[in-house]
Amino acid sequence: VDVEGGVARAVVTDEGSYPADLVVLGLGVRPNSDLARDAGLRIGATKGIEVDDTMRTSTHEHVYAAGDCIQTRNRVTGHPMAIALGTHANRQGRVAGTNIGGRPARFDGVLGTAVTKIGDCEIGRTGLSTRDAEEAGFSIETTVLESSVKAGYYPDAGQIAVKLLTEKQTQRMLGAQIVGTAGSAKRIDVLATAIWSQLTAAEFASVDISYAPPFSPAFDAVTLAARKAAGR
Repeated sequence: VDVEGGVARAVVTDEGSYPADLVVLGLGVRPNSDLARDAGLRIGATKGIEVDDTMRTSTHEHVYAAGDCIQTRNRVTGHPMAIALGTHANRQGRVAGTNIGGRPARFDGVLGTAVTKIGDCEIGRTGLSTRDAEEAGFSIETTVLESSVKAGYYPDAGQIAVKLLTEKQTQRMLGAQIVGTAGSAKRIDVLATAIWSQLTAAEFASVDISYAPPFSPAFDAVTLAARKAAGR
């Protein structure tokens, strides 16, 4: 990053320099599991502590682990993954505490559902990305749909774009991303619910979701994306 006067001015790569008003670094994180390894706990392929669905560690029946340090299960692929999100950590901690307290509880995996905001742009994601799906061996169809966050005639009807990934053979929904103006990002939650429940695009297109002009067009962008993916 080329910095001038304490302000980022450009991103410099092997292929050239790219002027920028804002530079966002998405570096990712890795579990800090050194203490657990030194204590004799088994560390999984993702470098996170290996636990079962009750948050019990795989090698010590009286030791539980939760949060950013553990390896969890991707609900779509069934494969192990490590992902650092506060939503997961809170749920995992609750499951661990409930089991330690003598009541049964299970953690059923993750989709990696997350939202963020950069300036006036809202972003949401859930399930598999295109690269995730291809690496997991899925044959996928990609659908992109652009619409508005409110009825088109309503004041300040900003734009929203939805990307939906479906399995080619079954139309099962595998992943989704959303980008748009105010009111866009939290729509990812209804898509997460559909992916969690293993709905197909056609099934989701028929789900009874709400409508009023201040909140969406008569057919919301997520419904339109599912209809397009289902070929309707």
